[in-house]
Parts: sequence; C-alpha cells; structure tokens
Amino acid sequence: MTAPLTPPPPPHRRSSQQSGSSESTESSGSGSGQAPKPGPVSPWHSWQVPPAGARPVSAYEQDGPGWAAEIREAVVVMVAVALCGVPLGLLWLRLAPRVPLIADVSGSNWVVYLKDTEGEQAIGVDGTFTLLALAFGVLSAVVVFLVRRRGGVPLVVALCVGGLLGSLLAWRLGVWLGPEQDVVAHAKAVGKGVTFPAPLKLEALGALLTWSLAALLVHLGLTALFGPRDPEMYGPAVHGDGAHGHGSHGDGAPGHGSHGHESHGGSSQH
Repeated sequence: MTAPLTPPPPPHRRSSQQSGSSESTESSGSGSGQAPKPGPVSPWHSWQVPPAGARPVSAYEQDGPGWAAEIREAVVVMVAVALCGVPLGLLWLRLAPRVPLIADVSGSNWVVYLKDTEGEQAIGVDGTFTLLALAFGVLSAVVVFLVRRRGGVPLVVALCVGGLLGSLLAWRLGVWLGPEQDVVAHAKAVGKGVTFPAPLKLEALGALLTWSLAALLVHLGLTALFGPRDPEMYGPAVHGDGAHGHGSHGDGAPGHGSHGHESHGGSSQH
C-alpha cells in the first residue's frame, strides 16, 4: 500500500515558509549569544562632513569658469589694457621735455644741430616714458586683480600682451602727434637761427617692456598675498575622532546586547 502523495505548497506559501525559516535562523543565532556585528565605519566619512558654519564652495571657485570663459575674459582684458596706451601717449607728449634744435644755412644747404650739446633732454624723454609706463603697469594690474581676483594663466598673459601693445600704441601716438619728423622742412619753415623742438623719439626701446613687467610683478604679488586660497580639505584629525567616538558607542551597544544574550542563555540553562 503506497503512501498518499502530498501536493507541494503554493509558491506564496513556500516563500513565506522560507522567510519564516530564515527569521527563525536569525533569532536562534541571536539567542545563541552571537550579536550582529556593526557595519565598519568608513574612514572617508570624516572627509565628507564639513565643519559647522563652513561655507560651501561652488564649482566656479573650485574649477574656475572654464577655458572658454577664461579666454574670453583674457581677450577683453588685453583689449582694454591696450587701449590705455592712448592716455599714456598723450601724457608722454605733454610731459616729455623738448630737445631744442637750431638751423643754419651753409651755402645752399641747411644744417640742423643741437642748441644745447650738453643737455639731458633726450634722456628725459626716455625716462618720462618709462616712469609713465611703470605707473600704468601698476594701475592696470591692480584694476585687473580687483575685477578678477582668481587670476589664471590666460589673464596674466593677456595683461602682459596688452601692456606691450599699449606701450607700442603710446609710442607711435606720441611720435605722430609730436613735432614734425622732417627736421629740414621744419627748419626751413621756422627760419635760420630759430630754435624749434626735435621730433619726439624713444631711444631706449627697452622701455616698451616696462608696462608688461610692472603689471606682471604687481599682479603676481597681489595674487600671492590677497588672492583666493584653494579650499582646504576637511582632515580626519577633528572629525575622525568623532567618527571613532560614534564607532565606539556602536561597538558598545552590541557588547551590551551580547551580555544580555549570555545571561538569558544562562537562565534558560537553569
């Protein structure tokens, strides 16, 4: 006589039975004195929690506006600085000393020579341009730093290139608006023995780099002293202790639970 066949339980009952068996296994494991172990405390958790009152750092401040925006800003700065060569040229024309010349006629030829052979007016012309370019370099660097504190390589390059272009523009503008370049024609126009100013010239062409060098040094100095700093990473020295402190409390809780299970187990044995 064969045993009666029992049909298998439905799927929903089977899942409930399996879950019930797993719960009973977990409860039996906990009743045996083995407490669930707390999850490990990640060492990176302390780096993710900013200190109280810390200002969140935006993506613009961390990574900058991007190369495209920096190039556009650099082009604007370069053009603006180069256009400042117009007032530099006008000031040079106004403040530079004049080199006096005088003309004489020898036969049918006009001879032009310096009236004051020991004068230092020619050196004063170069010195005036150099001092003005130095002042414009300092001023442009301060203005650019106040407008764009973060700085950047494109901005510094634009500042230097703009200073060089501004110096060239000031030089050519001063020469163009200054006294006549044709000395013989000017001597014939004023007459024999009449003093007239020499054309405005820049003998020391190295003065054209004064603006760029002054702007570069001043801008780098301002950026090093007053520029924004990189955001400091929140080290584990302060928050790591707090994290470990929470971990110790977490470890203590299972410990108390384990003692409770052991005493319960002992009572069950009794």
